[in-house]
Amino acid sequence: MDNGGFEMQEDGMAGPNPQKNKKNIMYISSGQEKSRSCSLMRIFLVCFLACLITTAIGVLILSLVYVGHFNEKDNGEAMSPGMGANPPKREAESRFNFLHQLGKSKIFQFQGGAIQWARFRNNPDEYESENEMKFGDSINSHQSKMMAGTLRILSRGLRAPHWHFNANEHGFLVQGKAWIGVVDDGANTVATFNVSVDQVIFFPKNTLHWVKCVGDKDCLFLLFFTTHDELKTLDVDDAFFKTPEDIASRSLKPDGGVEFIRTFKRTSEDQAINLPPNLVELIQNASYVQSEDNLVWKYFYDLIGSKKYQFPGGIIQWARYRRNSADLNEKERVYSESINNHEDTLTLATLRIYSNGLRQPHFHFNAHEMGYVISGCGLIGIVGAEPVEEFAIDVGDVFFFPIGTQHYIKSVCSEDLYMILAFSTGNQVCTLKYLQPEIWT
Repeated sequence: MDNGGFEMQEDGMAGPNPQKNKKNIMYISSGQEKSRSCSLMRIFLVCFLACLITTAIGVLILSLVYVGHFNEKDNGEAMSPGMGANPPKREAESRFNFLHQLGKSKIFQFQGGAIQWARFRNNPDEYESENEMKFGDSINSHQSKMMAGTLRILSRGLRAPHWHFNANEHGFLVQGKAWIGVVDDGANTVATFNVSVDQVIFFPKNTLHWVKCVGDKDCLFLLFFTTHDELKTLDVDDAFFKTPEDIASRSLKPDGGVEFIRTFKRTSEDQAINLPPNLVELIQNASYVQSEDNLVWKYFYDLIGSKKYQFPGGIIQWARYRRNSADLNEKERVYSESINNHEDTLTLATLRIYSNGLRQPHFHFNAHEMGYVISGCGLIGIVGAEPVEEFAIDVGDVFFFPIGTQHYIKSVCSEDLYMILAFSTGNQVCTLKYLQPEIWT
């Protein structure tokens, strides 16, 4: 039938037209195949791309691990020990509980000189080495009431007036000639005096003092301070510049008032040890006055001129307190009473051990001991709570023996071993040598 509507009805509902149906079936089958082929291709491409990405990531990870491993190995082989970005810290040897190589320590430079320290620091980062920290911790943990330092003042240089809040100061002049000033007794007493090599000075805690090098040579002092904590010091110039201008003006009452105070300008350089370039213009015809003896002897002791005590292998001389003053001359008696009248003072001594001589094994009941090597070289042996092998000492070294620690010192050079010693007592030092008391009368 030619009726299109009918044909559609037949095709769709009534009955099939064989030819037309066959054509339709063939057409539908071809479309399905094409659609199915496209879907499979898409799935294949997605899977292939995923495989490529996964493989690339895996290769990249393996490459990074491989490169990192061999870089570590190469770096480890190329760098010497201690040269890494964060090298492992080596623990200091046990001998550094008792030894500080002061001559090799950091030098604090000033305009007119330099200072080096053997001391305790609250902040561990302020130590220059593990060895220094071990020594500092040792004197602090033993409550030694001692620390040491060297003070070098250039010729004509000045250690500016200052005082220490928490320590007495004992000094021994190793080289040069100095002029000393001490303001004591509530500023009612001023003592000035000259000091030469191998003589001792004493500055009580909170006592204003200064040291001027007056010879042609530099002055070198070995100083002991009676604290195992950090030393607290105030210089006069710091005190002045930290005082408000109006307060300084009202206190000093200068002509010109505050304007006069403002004429003083603080320099950028630390003036603790100073040597102004225009010193000749500032000071002319200087006179270094010597105060009366009875006043000077409270702060000064002629150690080199004192009695020499012989022992097998050497000589010892003392700057100390003596309970029995009957055999003392006047200057010895004044100095003896002076250090005994102040709290936490020290006993000083020079010890000379002849070449190949021995300071026999001994220990002290009532004092820690600290020493400094002036000349010669030696070996120290210690028998204490912590095992330590015999160790060498040389010029510039500081050593420390805690109270009750048996020790000996051998001189091993061709020259004598010469040392300055400090004991942490203002009373007589009590010593035991080979189970017998050692008495220096």
